[in-house]
Amino acid sequence: MSISTIEPGDSMTTMPSQRLRATMAAARLSFTWLGVRKSLTSAQRNQAADSFGAEGKFLSAGKKLLDTSHPAYKNVTAIRSRAVSYWKGISLPFPEPGIRLIRRDAIDGFDRQIAQFRDELEEAVEELGQHYDALRSRARDRLGDLFNAEDYPATLTGAFAIEHDYPSVEPPTYLRQLSPELYEAECRRVQSRFEDAVQLAEQAFMDELARLVDHITERLSGEHDGKPKVFRDSAVTNLTEFFERFRHLNVRSNDQLDALVGRAQQIMSGVRPQQLRDSNTFRQHVATQLSTVQSTLDGLLVDRPRRNIQRKPR
Repeated sequence: MSISTIEPGDSMTTMPSQRLRATMAAARLSFTWLGVRKSLTSAQRNQAADSFGAEGKFLSAGKKLLDTSHPAYKNVTAIRSRAVSYWKGISLPFPEPGIRLIRRDAIDGFDRQIAQFRDELEEAVEELGQHYDALRSRARDRLGDLFNAEDYPATLTGAFAIEHDYPSVEPPTYLRQLSPELYEAECRRVQSRFEDAVQLAEQAFMDELARLVDHITERLSGEHDGKPKVFRDSAVTNLTEFFERFRHLNVRSNDQLDALVGRAQQIMSGVRPQQLRDSNTFRQHVATQLSTVQSTLDGLLVDRPRRNIQRKPR
């Protein structure tokens, strides 16, 4: 299977940043989420500090409003985690806070999947609502004098939500008439952002491949108490999923990376987890081959020049 994906009419001489800009769309995922922790008031913080002989202004303290280990609450947070993982799994990083790039032909599928997560969240929140009074009552018992009924909404309606949109990252067209110079400056800025996005994508792919190869190689070649280490199916399936994601999102910006991913995919082609568990010889053979990929990757990661790409933490 070919690693690179070429769009119809796409020229191999086009800059990777231009291909990215022409085939991708900005996608943003956002959440409304009930806060379950709250800082103590100054009076409460001073009271807590007194027990240690400390000054309240040098103490940071908070309280937990709900039992987050409750299965109904964990089910709600699991949907959020799955939504974020899905969004990141089908997209590339972009040097603007909260924004990632997805293929334009993937937008319909993205819409459907987020709608499904939204439906699942609604059901999970409804279930959590059935336990909400009991959770507040338990919090009252556990927090004692720190309990404040005003910290809790009357119901969970509107307390949790998943939203998504497609913000424009292109220069506004009205600038062309208002100020051609400013419009040209914005065009250059946007082009620079996409050049940064190419580098962010390369770095993310390299880091992920290095992590996956390091893990599987360590599992294959390592021993514990004189026996081969436990080898789980996920060590193989995670690599297989990476190959598919790379094939789908690769913008062909780095020939060395393309070749290295192709080599790793060739090594793992047809390899089944049970084969690796059943045969020590086969384990060592695969580990030895992957170690060459690992060594080359280490060299790329060390030698790769890094631009100062400013990104705010999410």
